[in-house]
Amino acid sequence: MIKNNSNSYGFRLKGAHQERVAGLHAIGREVQTELSYRWDGMRRAGENGRVVFQYTLNGKGAIRIGNHVTTLTKGQAFLVQFPSDHCYYLPDDSNEWEFIYISVYGTEATRFYEHMQQSVGNIISMPTNAKPIRHIYRVLEKLETVGVYNSYEASSYAYSFLMEVMQYFEYEQQTNVKIPIPIQEAISFIEKNYDQDIGLEDIVEVSQLSKYHFTRLFTKYTNQTPIQYVTKIRMQQAIELLKQKELSIEEIAIAVGYTNANYFSKVFKQLLHITPSKYRNNDSFMPVDQLIID
Repeated sequence: MIKNNSNSYGFRLKGAHQERVAGLHAIGREVQTELSYRWDGMRRAGENGRVVFQYTLNGKGAIRIGNHVTTLTKGQAFLVQFPSDHCYYLPDDSNEWEFIYISVYGTEATRFYEHMQQSVGNIISMPTNAKPIRHIYRVLEKLETVGVYNSYEASSYAYSFLMEVMQYFEYEQQTNVKIPIPIQEAISFIEKNYDQDIGLEDIVEVSQLSKYHFTRLFTKYTNQTPIQYVTKIRMQQAIELLKQKELSIEEIAIAVGYTNANYFSKVFKQLLHITPSKYRNNDSFMPVDQLIID
């Protein structure tokens, strides 16, 4: 491990798993006040394949990606890979740029970068309390107290960061968005009436929106169609009822809103890849209090 006086850490640890999965190349927190601060993405010798995430804490920085220049202020980050046509720097109109950063590499880091470029882009915004930012702080705290000298530990921090970012944009960011009232009312209706014979028309009526507009909004904010959401709620309840051995499959089907036990079993098998009867009686399944269905 290499440490310098700017609260930044570089890693040169042995272990092929770092290239196969993910490795930690550098991490740190810096305050730049000199206009000479400039990194050219085509001139970072020995850093090919490195993916850099740099998050602005205070002040102002800038990055040029191709011909486009973006000013970076508090809460904004950039994500780039070396080598590529970019350059980040302290702009002439800024007195200070305070940021934290992490640089990772490996097969999974490259896949992560390609996915993020397609889905989000190079410029990212998130609050300072977002899990990816807190993760960087946790690693820095570990380095500043007891250190990290094992390649497996460093690799786990690198991979965990990738997963934190993916989770933030695929799940947490969406949950932070306020769900429109018509969609909230529809969700409440489903959760209270899943045991009834309800269909799309019933759910749409509660929202008082057009079917097209409602379905589009519901899918946007839940990542599921209204009927998929109904099915998920029903299956979660069915799994709970299957613990009660005295209930027949038909009774459970009726209890979760299906009038036909055969159809209930078909839907259950499509979602969980096993029939309700086998799920209840198969000793190879580890018992759980709740099954999370995506």
